Amino acid sequence: MSSLLYSLGRWSFVHRRRVLAFWLVLLIGSGALMGAFSEGTRNSFDIPGTESQASLDTLERTFPQLSGASAQLVMVAPKGATFSDPEIKADVARTLKTIDKLDFIESTLSPYSPLIDRSIAKDDRAAMAQVQFIDGFGDITPAMLTKLEAKATPLRDAGFTAEFGGVAFTNTGPKLTPTEAVGVAITFVVLLLFLGSISGAMIPLVTAMVGVGVTMSITFAATSVLTLSSATPLLALMIGLAVGIDYALFIISRYREELAQGIDEEESTARAIATAGSAVIFAGATVMIALVGLSVANIPFLTAMGVVAGGAVVVAVLVALTLLPAFIGFAGTRLTPSARATESAARARFAHRWVRAVTRRPVATIALVVVALGFMALPARGLLLALDDNGIAPTSTTQRKAFDLVTERFGPGFNAPLLVEANIVDSTDPLGLVAGLKADIEKMDGVEAIILATPNPNADTAVLEIVPTTGGSDVKTEDLVERIRAAGPAIEKKHGVRTTVTGATSIQIDISSRLKSALLPFGILVVGLSLLLLMAVFRSILVPLKATLGYLLSLGASLGAVALVFNEGWLNGLLNVEHTGPVISFLPIVLMGVLFGLAMDYEVFLVSRMKEEFARTQDASGSIERGFVSSGRVVTAAAAIMFAVFAAFVPDGDPSIKPVALGLAVGVFVDAFLVRMIVVPAALQLFGARAWWLPASIDRWLPHVDVEGEGLRARLTQATWPADRADVVLTAERLVLAAPYDIDRAPLDLRLERGRWMLVTGQDRGVKNALLLTLAGRLPFADGQMRVADHLLPYEAGHVRARVQLAEFTGINDLDPQMTVGEHVAQQLSVGTLRAWIAKSRIDEVITGINSALFDAYAWARAGDPLPLRRNDRVAYLSDLERLTLGVALSLTSNPDIVIIPDVDDLRSPSQIQLFWSTVGALTGIEGPSVIASVTYAAEGPHDVEHVDIVELPARLPHHEMAH
Repeated sequence: MSSLLYSLGRWSFVHRRRVLAFWLVLLIGSGALMGAFSEGTRNSFDIPGTESQASLDTLERTFPQLSGASAQLVMVAPKGATFSDPEIKADVARTLKTIDKLDFIESTLSPYSPLIDRSIAKDDRAAMAQVQFIDGFGDITPAMLTKLEAKATPLRDAGFTAEFGGVAFTNTGPKLTPTEAVGVAITFVVLLLFLGSISGAMIPLVTAMVGVGVTMSITFAATSVLTLSSATPLLALMIGLAVGIDYALFIISRYREELAQGIDEEESTARAIATAGSAVIFAGATVMIALVGLSVANIPFLTAMGVVAGGAVVVAVLVALTLLPAFIGFAGTRLTPSARATESAARARFAHRWVRAVTRRPVATIALVVVALGFMALPARGLLLALDDNGIAPTSTTQRKAFDLVTERFGPGFNAPLLVEANIVDSTDPLGLVAGLKADIEKMDGVEAIILATPNPNADTAVLEIVPTTGGSDVKTEDLVERIRAAGPAIEKKHGVRTTVTGATSIQIDISSRLKSALLPFGILVVGLSLLLLMAVFRSILVPLKATLGYLLSLGASLGAVALVFNEGWLNGLLNVEHTGPVISFLPIVLMGVLFGLAMDYEVFLVSRMKEEFARTQDASGSIERGFVSSGRVVTAAAAIMFAVFAAFVPDGDPSIKPVALGLAVGVFVDAFLVRMIVVPAALQLFGARAWWLPASIDRWLPHVDVEGEGLRARLTQATWPADRADVVLTAERLVLAAPYDIDRAPLDLRLERGRWMLVTGQDRGVKNALLLTLAGRLPFADGQMRVADHLLPYEAGHVRARVQLAEFTGINDLDPQMTVGEHVAQQLSVGTLRAWIAKSRIDEVITGINSALFDAYAWARAGDPLPLRRNDRVAYLSDLERLTLGVALSLTSNPDIVIIPDVDDLRSPSQIQLFWSTVGALTGIEGPSVIASVTYAAEGPHDVEHVDIVELPARLPHHEMAH
């Protein structure tokens, strides 16, 4: 991967105008799509597979009057008036009549209607009217709410207090405030202090803004076909901005290190993208996987939130790998660190003192931090969770004013009504049955009133609207829902009907319940993923365990901080938290996912340098100090930026996103400055060299992840090897095949000049095939170095595979015996040219070339004339010579540098083998590719070809030799 990123970084630097133009076009184009198709966010909390959602879906068919979203018009009469006054009744009637005329309103229910109880307060000074929308909650737009709210203006002009609330008005939409700009300003200051130049500080901000702009535009354009909650774009904005700046900082920091070593700007950019860019891809992948993993809860709005936020991370990574090197190219020498800055970074006295202090007594250091973070996590045990209602909206909004009025004048339960639906199709007395249901449910603890109990016009479905004694976020309301559901069998036995509980409050309770049940499997997924990924990166058991335990400490501390502020009311005034109580239900699962990714970011960038130093020196203690000094500053700056971005969303942010922002800010601070900067070096000091131990069985099973570009460094050291490679297509020094073919075999030195042939001989077919596939870049090797077709292996294996073609190789690219010669040729040409259709003339041209080579070979051997191959001949009916010749011809269609042919002596007959060699010579020609083939004995090699190198492979190689 590092080699690919090296090429990408160099290309983006050289073609910076093209890259910049691409991103500008993408930004403008996505912005145009947003302007054309955006329909705004809609807080649709559907939850498939639950009783409440299934019942609500049923009501859409049987009781459409109640299936749409609803709103409340809460009114307080002018001073000195009551709702019994005729003038007040007339004002209310006129207002409801104008609301009824709106094309998106299904109906209104006056507080004076006999169908509803308790809609007028006991003091006769306040009243509630119900407004039913035609569409469901997810289809309500801000424009609809604006039109509806305007209909209350005559009431307000007449002296009424009139505010709208209810489910429909929880759709507040995302809002940005000046506080977020303060976070960006703090970020700029941190970047300026760290990088020491205005240009360096501006580039990460600009690239992050471009990435966020593209993400936000695409997200809002997608609202025309997707329902996204208001928290979705805010979470994506917050995460995209934070990781976009951090990833740019990591790469620029590495770029400046390369510049400080005297390397030119273009090469420094390529190396920075290849090394730090590899770590950025890994870090971004962990964050993205954790976010997309939110889908384990099987809740659509949460899945959409994770996918959109994960998309923001993907865009941030792409921007960092392409647009950032382009901006570096535009900056020129302005990012070059000054001599003073380089000297200061080299000394880093504070970093030296810090790491020595925390590793002097590692056990005491670890114990102190663990105890402190454990104490911080204690409040998380009582963390209260619920879905948002209008009680957390800003006090200046109409929905918050309506919510407070209802609570004050009627009671908290009127803000959280429940619906009970019953199938009464078999009843002969629907009104009596509904009355019986109402009487039974009214007796339950926690029921304040049943304000509506009625069958639908078809008398097949009954609905009861229940007002609990407590609010929607109160655990007692959840208990009431469970009691009503538990009473279902008894009600069915008594009345002969089945009942279900639904409505917005019930759905919110079910969502919270499902989220709680998803925490454990999601936690197992995240922790398990962290262990596997870190084992693959660091080839260690203890390092991943330590990293994961540190992440859990950070998570506990962040949840504890959220509980103290939002549940207990600590620092509410300072943080501008207007409402104390339960926090959004998805907070723990979102925090787990996002914080996991960010914690792994810091772990990778900090510990990878320590691992690099240990691999170079085998000095466990010294590698900790050197690695910390070289990477600690950039991790500190990155964490400070993350903290500033997240903290900026707390004071004036969207109410539903505030707890998430606070949790992330605290989590990042704790994880970076306490866990990674203190616990990590102390733990590594405690473990010593054992920290880098991994059992061999696990090492073979895990994939190798080159995060720090070790492969690139090896590639760069071999960039000029071998010195005399002109007209050489293959060079290998001390090549050792991979297991099991490396046993007791001496290393191989190979060299093949362009146009020459190499004949690999020996009786062990497995060893011969392994060598051929290794030379073709299709098998790894255990040791040595090799350049094939001017590309280094194993770093550029993809390029080698494109320039080295295999003739038919058993188990690799077998010819299909049921296909015809023409079909095989067409298939090969199609793959090589990426065309779906190949002209018959082109197919016939290849077949003519095969026949010409066969005729020439037969003429040379005086063996008569062969039967020509035809396009419709099936492979099953070809002779061994014809089939092998076809395989070689197919491999030549892409004009390779080398053609590899396994076990030619399968032809058995010496005359047939020599005919084949002559055919290959005729096919390749004088200026054709080099040929590498294998036979059992050298005597079976071509008799008429002089430019053949013989490589003999005994079953056990004490040595090797190469003859010309």
